[in-house]
Amino acid sequence: MKKIVVLDGITLGNVDFDKLKEFGELVYFDKTNADEVADRVKDAAIVLTNKVVLNRENLKDASKLELICEMATGFNNIDIEYAKERNIAVTNVAGYSTPTVAQHTFATLLHLYDKISYYDNFVKSGAYSSSGLFTNLDKPYNIEGKRWGIVGLGAIGRKVAHIADAFGCEVVYYSTSGKNNSSDYRRVELDELLRECDIISIHAPLNENTQSLFNYENISKMKKDAVLINMGRGPIVVDEDLAKAIDEELIAGAALDVFMVEPMTADNPFLKVKNKDRLVLTPHIAWASIEARERLFKDLIENIHAFYRGEARNRIV
Repeated sequence: MKKIVVLDGITLGNVDFDKLKEFGELVYFDKTNADEVADRVKDAAIVLTNKVVLNRENLKDASKLELICEMATGFNNIDIEYAKERNIAVTNVAGYSTPTVAQHTFATLLHLYDKISYYDNFVKSGAYSSSGLFTNLDKPYNIEGKRWGIVGLGAIGRKVAHIADAFGCEVVYYSTSGKNNSSDYRRVELDELLRECDIISIHAPLNENTQSLFNYENISKMKKDAVLINMGRGPIVVDEDLAKAIDEELIAGAALDVFMVEPMTADNPFLKVKNKDRLVLTPHIAWASIEARERLFKDLIENIHAFYRGEARNRIV
């Protein structure tokens, strides 16, 4: 009987891992530390991982291993070259979180643009009741007519562009590879995106073209009333540089769901920002709606079925 090992099931939350029992004996772990990996995978035919690193050292004794299932889209935690050497198949899942990430992009932007915390506190503090006015005109803002720049016009970027269209924005995009072309939106170079856009949202993968792309130099080129949103990968934005730019009021604000190190360290510079009202920070949850996680797990199960049917569905290796 084949052995299926889930190394960090807690990262998917409440999904029905028992469905994996149709493939053989299921061994489930909420979390797996680096020094536990080798022992846990040594007899496995199928290994499921999200953030646990799988490499030459901890896989070398996993002689029965046939398939590694990445429980996400990004697979930088897996040594792909070693998997190729060993003829171990690797699959991932893509597209499951597109509507959820797009939704979170706008939730965080609107929180910043509409100053929700400020107005909520204004009412709840009693200041509204004692103001003598039916309204408060301190911080009104509008999305319509703004230029929205997208970094990474993949599935999520296109979804965000479509919604931004509905809000009445002018959408432009920057191709980090230089190869992406769209007939629907105008492609611009990075400098134009930085200098001319009112809203910039990041939906790109992490690679040599995007690592530290939003450093202090590039953030300094943005408009003073611009907002930066990162829903891509944390290291695309240099945390320290953005925190400095926020406190120097070089830009109006930022919303981030991802960070250079996750979970965020206790000394992360964002936690020390003086202008906290200019920041919206969420703990890498843009992808994680119940519906998205269910789609992911359903797709993952189908990847395993496809592998044993001899099909190359969502195969990386």
